[in-house]
Amino acid sequence: MELKKSVDLTPQDLALLGEGDLGYIREIAVNEAKRLLGGQASVSADSKLFCLYNADGTPVSISGSKEAAMGSAFEHELMPMSVH
Repeated sequence: MELKKSVDLTPQDLALLGEGDLGYIREIAVNEAKRLLGGQASVSADSKLFCLYNADGTPVSISGSKEAAMGSAFEHELMPMSVH
C-alpha cells in the first residue's frame, strides 16, 4: 500500500486551486467572530459559529450552524469544503 504525502499549501496556492469556485467552512471562536466583525457583534460567549472563507482565506460570512454556512456558500456560488 502506498502512502500519500501531505502537502502544505499557501493561501495563494489555495486560491489558484479553487479558481474562485471553492470555499471552506471552519468553526470559529466567538472572539474571532468579533474580530472579523470589527467588535460590532453582540454574540453570547457560548455561541457555536461557522465562518465561510474564499479559497484565498478571505472571510465571506459567519453563520450559527454548519448548514447555514453551506447555504451561504451556495448563495455565493462556492463549492463548500470543510476543514478541521
